[in-house]
Amino acid sequence: MSYSVGQVAGFAGVTVRTLHHYDEIGLLVPGERSHAGHRRYNDADLDRLQQILFYRELGFPLEEVAALLDDPQADPRARLRRQHELLTARIEQLQKMAAAVEHAMEARRMGINLTPEEKFEVFGDKDPEEHAEEAERRWGGTEAYAESQRRAARYTKDDWKRMQAEVADWGERYDGLMAAGEPPAGARAMDMAEEHRQHIAKWFYDCSYDIHRGLGEMYVSDERFKEFYDSMRPGLAEHLRNAIAANADRHGG
Repeated sequence: MSYSVGQVAGFAGVTVRTLHHYDEIGLLVPGERSHAGHRRYNDADLDRLQQILFYRELGFPLEEVAALLDDPQADPRARLRRQHELLTARIEQLQKMAAAVEHAMEARRMGINLTPEEKFEVFGDKDPEEHAEEAERRWGGTEAYAESQRRAARYTKDDWKRMQAEVADWGERYDGLMAAGEPPAGARAMDMAEEHRQHIAKWFYDCSYDIHRGLGEMYVSDERFKEFYDSMRPGLAEHLRNAIAANADRHGG
């Protein structure tokens, strides 16, 4: 079984031009040709293309990809282990970036200023500008953050006052709930947690139960968020974190 260049482009999600280029530089030379001289790719070619695209996704230059794949001493099992290590590192990096974006969104919502170090700590020792073009190409920013920015840019002074009034009213009612001894997994507490989630969705971005659960953890782990909620009532941050988790469980989130 062999495949045309157009079929392979469709399988792999790349352009025909990319496959032509790979052929021209000797990175992926199709194993067969039709009678008319057209490229035909066999299963071994598809396996190699998969490896190429994996390394490219991890940022390896084409020259280095070729060297890795053409190394006669390379152990296929060792290569797979190395790819697993690289992929795990990328996943960890993306998770850190997602957490940093959520942190920034929530800080803006609550009027908390991040330090310059915190704004860029996700990039480690990398220069964010150096990787901005690649980041834009691969991720294009998160929709939640973009939506938060769009909404916030339209708000008037009165809008901000109404939002803060809602927060203050919610805080007073949550204080009363705790004073009455309502447990975090109680119906009233979970309803207040749901109101909290919907407040975020109303004013800033679509806050899924999974995102809300992560925010709850941040309210306890980050001292500034903890201070914000505990200023309403000592222990409120932890109580709310648990209520958010219970509410997410209640809704299957």
